Amino acid sequence: MPFLRVRSLKVPSSREGRQPGRPASGSTGWWLLAVIFIEAAVALAIRLPMAFGLPPWLGIDGSAGFPAFLALLMVPLVVLAAWRLVREQERERSQAYRTARLMDTVLHTSGDWLWATGPDGRFTFCSPACKDITGYEPSELLGRHITGLIDPGDLADARVDWKARESGDSSWSRIVTVCRRRDGSRVLIDVAGRPVRDREGRDCGFEGTCRLLNQETARSHAEVTARVQELLTDGSLITAFQPIRRLGTGCVIGVEALTRFSGSQALSPEARFMEAASIGLDIELEILALRTALTTAARLPSELYISANLSPRACLDPRLAAAIVDSAVPPRRIVLEVTERQEVGDYAPLAAALAPLRRAGLRIAVDDAGAGFASMRHILQLKPDLIKLDREIIAGIDGDPAQRALGAAMVGFACEIGAVLVAEGIETEAELAAVTKLGMTAAQGYLLGRPSLRPEDWVSWG
Repeated sequence: MPFLRVRSLKVPSSREGRQPGRPASGSTGWWLLAVIFIEAAVALAIRLPMAFGLPPWLGIDGSAGFPAFLALLMVPLVVLAAWRLVREQERERSQAYRTARLMDTVLHTSGDWLWATGPDGRFTFCSPACKDITGYEPSELLGRHITGLIDPGDLADARVDWKARESGDSSWSRIVTVCRRRDGSRVLIDVAGRPVRDREGRDCGFEGTCRLLNQETARSHAEVTARVQELLTDGSLITAFQPIRRLGTGCVIGVEALTRFSGSQALSPEARFMEAASIGLDIELEILALRTALTTAARLPSELYISANLSPRACLDPRLAAAIVDSAVPPRRIVLEVTERQEVGDYAPLAAALAPLRRAGLRIAVDDAGAGFASMRHILQLKPDLIKLDREIIAGIDGDPAQRALGAAMVGFACEIGAVLVAEGIETEAELAAVTKLGMTAAQGYLLGRPSLRPEDWVSWG
């Protein structure tokens, strides 16, 4: 509702009745006036005759009766105060009921998803609108980690940029990022939120709203095209690297290349790729991101491999082979992570396009294994050299027997096909201990190293 217009204020007549839960207008004033009048009458009945040397009227003894009468006259005041307190409480309860009913209506009719998380990043509240946005019922999200739906790196980058633009406020809004739905598909969402703090100022979690972003209505086709074309020509793409460590020794064996965009981060990196896909320029942007990553990777220690994301459609593009051949990084150090952004109907052309590169030493990884409709088919059809287990399987694996059972099964499966199993999204020591005990080969995550744009960090990984 954009605004409310107040026509007039009408006082209800006696036939219309009064608003329930609210005292009648002026009734309190008449009660008080009546009590004051009675007190004044009694005082005159006692003191006025005594002033003329006469006994008090009605035979009242001034020494004992007067205090007794005063005490008796206090009763109406106490009754009045109690009556007013009860009426005020009734009024507050009525107002609270109306507010609660209004909030319930908003929660069940609004298209915005209202959410709250605890300090551990797990959902503590979800409104019914989450079903339309994520595909999950509210009860299914309670207790789940937010990183199962939203890339924490994308949201963190956007929040940092927001705070740089809006100083003095730790809340954020108008952040466009990507939400991964229950079926593995991805949608653009507009996120707003703020931190929740207790009386001592300690962080207790976050609360906010999400809404689906309809690109056709939110941004014109011309605006999106101009923005993507600018990305393709102005060289604003940069690459951050996140270390991948061998479990057991902790040494860095490779890095994942993560595309970042200089300037404003109001759109997350993946949201920018989705925008490019909406106008048919996603492959151009992916190939440019790969070229940028391989050029930047020349500054990495020579023993590290470089893992870069690429969609199945981009793997079929002939410019992929040219980007790898033109790179200063030898194919044996390059790993292509085939993402699940599109479902592959026929794997034969994809396998044929990758075969010459694999013979030259390039390795294939399947990203987000276990999270969506495409990842397991990718594994069976592509027979990858690396399998990257999704964060949704890893988060809380130390405390969930079902997740540990699935992790153990993936360890055995990877061993059978000769693939390296990489656990993604390690954030706690307990998670690290659990995946190490299960026999996983390698891992990455914020606990083991955050994405970095600093060449001095890259050198230290060697």
